[in-house]
Amino acid sequence: MVLNDLCLQIPLGCHTAILGPNGSGKSTLIKLITRELYPLYRGEPSVRILGRDRWDVFELRSMLGIVTGDLQSAFAALEGRRGIDAVLTGYFASNGVYSHQRITDEMLASARDALARVGAIHLANREIGTMSTGEARRVIIARALVHEPKALLLDEPTNGLDLPARHQLLKMVSGLAQGGDTLLLVTHHLEEIVAEIEQVVLLKGGQVLANGPKAEILTSSMLSAAFDASVHVRHRSGRYLAEME
Repeated sequence: MVLNDLCLQIPLGCHTAILGPNGSGKSTLIKLITRELYPLYRGEPSVRILGRDRWDVFELRSMLGIVTGDLQSAFAALEGRRGIDAVLTGYFASNGVYSHQRITDEMLASARDALARVGAIHLANREIGTMSTGEARRVIIARALVHEPKALLLDEPTNGLDLPARHQLLKMVSGLAQGGDTLLLVTHHLEEIVAEIEQVVLLKGGQVLANGPKAEILTSSMLSAAFDASVHVRHRSGRYLAEME
């Protein structure tokens, strides 16, 4: 059992963070949304996304911008796959562009614009396998943005990044939120919750421990209960920091 008795609604347009310790079910929740997993409740579909509980998975994923470590690793493993190639696959919710899929001049221009938007236009013709983790992450985010999705799902986007790359990526995430992209950010690091996040869902043991406005959830008592440790939360300039006591 990974998620148990989970009841949750995330409004479109509300920047939301999914926070919790390792093993709390954060990444599994993302897989429910992207329809990699199909749970049933009393024999009936139990997940409704964008107002529907039944989707053609490729149609759904064409409406979502998805950034996960698994997706990045899949592209890095494909020999000869350039940055621009990876971004173009965002139109088809696939790992490659195939003979029956037509790339238009407009798509190519939009792919370059998406790379420029995340500061990665210089990576357009670089093979993903030769990029650093931070460079490849920017390409995957550009892929998630290229088709103008209704929501952007970021599953622990700073994993594997060094301090400067992490700072730059979080700054970029703030810019995306300010530009109107709906964010769903999955993390177990409090300091990664950018100022634009409005709602926080706190998971523990596969259940929702708390869900609500950021200021009500990101407290010392709430975080201590979630992580089974004495956590002190500080707030500064719209950002939250956690320290162990």
